[in-house]
Amino acid sequence: MRSTAVDGFELSYDRVGQGPGVVLLHGWPGDRADYREVVPLLADSADVLVPDLRGFGESDKHDADPAEQYSAAAQARSVAGLIEELSLQRPVIAGYDIGSRIAQTLAADRPDLVGSLVLAPPLPGIGRRVLEAHAQREFWYQAFHQLPLVEQLIDGKPEAVRDYLAHFWTHWSGPEHPLDPAHLDHLVAAYGPPGAFAASIAWYRAGAGAVARSIAEVAPERQQRMSVPTTVLWPEHDPLFPRTWSDRLGEFFSDIDVRFIDGVGHFLPLESPRLFAAAVTAATDRRIGRTAR
Repeated sequence: MRSTAVDGFELSYDRVGQGPGVVLLHGWPGDRADYREVVPLLADSADVLVPDLRGFGESDKHDADPAEQYSAAAQARSVAGLIEELSLQRPVIAGYDIGSRIAQTLAADRPDLVGSLVLAPPLPGIGRRVLEAHAQREFWYQAFHQLPLVEQLIDGKPEAVRDYLAHFWTHWSGPEHPLDPAHLDHLVAAYGPPGAFAASIAWYRAGAGAVARSIAEVAPERQQRMSVPTTVLWPEHDPLFPRTWSDRLGEFFSDIDVRFIDGVGHFLPLESPRLFAAAVTAATDRRIGRTAR
């Protein structure tokens, strides 16, 4: 299915199930297939909406100023437009990786559209720790994505895309979650065509990556903290976001439940779909006052 355009961008999306609304936002490198095992676990009791974000999957990819059209605020505008178009009533918004940032931005900009949040890193509170040597060894790719060299080496070259994305999966996932060859084939099909990889990294070229965001962040005044009820799922084996970086979340959220998730890495919806779905279901139950099942 396709959305009505916002800023000239149409989103492709899947909508499955009946009940209170749930919106699932994918990460990089990924697309809406990140939630292929989560959706069936939710569809019996929720109206589940899973879009490809701007520049990803089957959604529009325009040659546009990244700062204007691929930033967290721009991505959130498209998600807000889709929620309004489909008349979802304050759904639970869940996301990891860039989907987490977009969910947070949506809740800050349009709290009237958001019932609650279920998030995995990145989250605020990292600050200038992102510049420490061990962190920069992990975040090198965000600077690389700013270079025209990316197009020369990777964009439109499926085998280069395969090697590049396989590195991130094998390095960022938990020790018990090897890369599924079929999933890598899917990513190569999505990111391999000319222009597709470049569109996916427009997020970083917009200055929306964790390094740029963390350096610039300032803790809000108490009365301006995020008030949307928020569940945070923090993985054990995410090399990008160590658990010690969860220590300042209370400076940014006024209603937060932080859960440390053992045994998994960065790709939480893919590595532990049942746990992710259970957290979304619990958030939905709380929002509508339904007795937990």
